Amino acid sequence: MSNNSIGTFFTVTTFGESHGEAIGAVIDGCPSNIELDLINIQEQLNRRRPGQSSLTTARNEVDSFKIISGVFEGKTTGAPILLLIENKDVKSADYNTIQNFFRPSHADFVYQQKYGHYDYRGGGRSSARTTAPMVAAGAIAQQLLKRCNININSYVTAVGSVKINKSQHEIDLSLIDSNAVRCPDTEAASKMEALILETKEKGDSVGGVIRCVIQGLHVGLGEPLFEKLNANLAKAMFGINAVKGVSFGDGFESAASYGSLQNDVFEKVDGNWRTTSNHSGGIQGGISNGMDVLLDIAFKPASTIMQPQTTANKEGLQDVFIPGGRHDACVVPRAVPIVDAFAAIVILNHLLIHRASVGF
Repeated sequence: MSNNSIGTFFTVTTFGESHGEAIGAVIDGCPSNIELDLINIQEQLNRRRPGQSSLTTARNEVDSFKIISGVFEGKTTGAPILLLIENKDVKSADYNTIQNFFRPSHADFVYQQKYGHYDYRGGGRSSARTTAPMVAAGAIAQQLLKRCNININSYVTAVGSVKINKSQHEIDLSLIDSNAVRCPDTEAASKMEALILETKEKGDSVGGVIRCVIQGLHVGLGEPLFEKLNANLAKAMFGINAVKGVSFGDGFESAASYGSLQNDVFEKVDGNWRTTSNHSGGIQGGISNGMDVLLDIAFKPASTIMQPQTTANKEGLQDVFIPGGRHDACVVPRAVPIVDAFAAIVILNHLLIHRASVGF
């Protein structure tokens, strides 16, 4: 299996499976002499880890990490950084009952057909557990970006049919972690939580939407034609489990609008050009325009539901099974730090490319 890496200047390669001994990442290209905030890295992992609330899977992984190489006396050396996270709360026996089934909407069938052999325990390499080292790597990328006054904040805007009814300017980003859903609108968050718990009680699952806000980008990040900033952000987001759609700015709503309403008009503020609106989501022609980059990421309902389902077995027959194991009724709250991490790695790469190509 190839293509387990993301990034060119700041390259992250992940390894490991859901029920293997450990998962991890190798970061190549991290600048040297950077003092890392290890507490912050752990905080980001804690935001993603399972077992953090009644809304998430009961799997209780501490997700403490080790840095094996690339850091000496608290600072990066420029050598590859190896991050390792051990799998502790593994109950592989929960999956014995499904090892002969192809679970609906899971990767089981396509992995078997493509590779001829796969790890069925918790989804193996296809499990969202493999995003944990990406969150750790993304935390390092975010620390580097903050040195350039670039901040990334993601939050839940919808769970099922429950949505935030506030505009972007009415959102207080400091409230993202004030509740288990990670929705900065308290009223909407309460309804979202109730919907998730109701869905969980039924043994079902529900999807949702996360908005990612990238602030502090100057004009010029993005490399047309085929390394556009929005294209690379979208590609990264589609690398996250359960993602089914990505849009920027007004997204699909712009298809029903008019140019007279969608065009972002320029004005000069304090000697700098900016736009009076941000329908484009901070990117035009694949290049950042200095406004906040806004992207929305749609997550489908988790594939595993605790209800009988008709599917195929490995003997080529139709069969009915009820899955075991521990699962999320809604993956969206735990996906917030994952979106932050993937976005940070993409933005850091574009920043390094920009510095190398046109200076700073």
